[in-house]
Amino acid sequence: MSSPTNSNTLPPMDLSRWRSVPTLLMLIGGALAAFGAFHDYRQFSYSWLLAFMFFLSLGLGGLILVILHHLFDAAWSVATRRICENLACLLPVMAFMFIPIALNVLFAHHDNIIYAWVQKLRDGEMDHALASKQPLFTIKGFFIVSIICFVVWWVLSNRLRYWSLKQDQTGSVECTRMMRRYAAVGVFLFALTLTFGAIMWMKSLEHEWFSTMYGVYYFAGSVWITIYTVYTLTLILKRQGPLREVATEKTFYYIGSLMFAFTVFYAYITFFQYFIIWNANVPEETFWFIQREAGNWFYVSLVIIFGHFFLPFLMLLRIDVKHKAWIMVALGVWAWLMHFVDMSFNIMPVLHTKGYHLDWMDLACAAFIGGVLSKVFLKNFNAHAPFPQQDPRIAEAMDVYVPADEYVQAATAKGLKPKSGGSH
Repeated sequence: MSSPTNSNTLPPMDLSRWRSVPTLLMLIGGALAAFGAFHDYRQFSYSWLLAFMFFLSLGLGGLILVILHHLFDAAWSVATRRICENLACLLPVMAFMFIPIALNVLFAHHDNIIYAWVQKLRDGEMDHALASKQPLFTIKGFFIVSIICFVVWWVLSNRLRYWSLKQDQTGSVECTRMMRRYAAVGVFLFALTLTFGAIMWMKSLEHEWFSTMYGVYYFAGSVWITIYTVYTLTLILKRQGPLREVATEKTFYYIGSLMFAFTVFYAYITFFQYFIIWNANVPEETFWFIQREAGNWFYVSLVIIFGHFFLPFLMLLRIDVKHKAWIMVALGVWAWLMHFVDMSFNIMPVLHTKGYHLDWMDLACAAFIGGVLSKVFLKNFNAHAPFPQQDPRIAEAMDVYVPADEYVQAATAKGLKPKSGGSH
């Protein structure tokens, strides 16, 4: 495949053979996951949590990329904004995917329960670590936090998409202002809810552990995997036609630059979380890393170091690589694998204490959730225009020069600021 910028000369790819993949993933993955729930409920619970946290990353990454687009008023990201909006709209679907986790907290007991602290509360065993995290680490607190997170994400994704679609119809400046207002408030709400969600759903698997960087750590990984996904989707849509004119050379260059930036940012956060905890040498913190050096978990950590950081870092150093489609798509597939390994490294040592073990239920749960989200994404994407039709920066995004009208020229010459309505 040639570079993304030359895809205008290439015929569309034949994707007909892939249309049934989401349905197959749903049916096969759902059947295997249901069988696994009856066969080994404990393994199923952890496998479902792994798949849930993995795909939640894509929704959260899409939401923050939309928010950042409006906050910085970027032009190059206009081409990818609708893709990110549709990824963000997967977050309400993830609320339904949360149901098995909620049922585990409510009804599972002893070895089958995901969170050991829930069983401790039921047994009246209040240790120091659990007592210091009250009233957050209670069953009521768990569900209050979960509901708040999903409500905030639904409101932000829904309203940003609503005003985006309305902008397609009217082109009104009010739409742009409303999206910026939601983004200005949403960036703070996003930071809080992502942090609490990561703590309550993944970090609390070992409630004794303390880390003030865990929310940022999950954020870095989420945006990292989402950027690779957006690059691949943008490339496919440009080749197929919907983004053929609007996705330009600089679009792919800037997405590639963000890949590089978040590769370094993820490594920075991961290393300093480890360095600060290990340097402080507090048993309530270091045990988390000691547990992840048992058996072959140590080799998994090396895979993350070299595969999650060094490989993409070295590959993305060259500027021209960001325009080589086959390399970037291969990196995208590799990024999905590394993020899955990263999420496994966070979750599975609680279950498999002696070393990493890839269970078939891990793949089954991931296949089912991935199939459902793929169908929802494709349905939402096909329902509306593939990119913002009347975004005020659409011409700039397409590298098209639009001369100012007489009103704007006259106002600029007099040093006045044109009112809305002259040239939008």
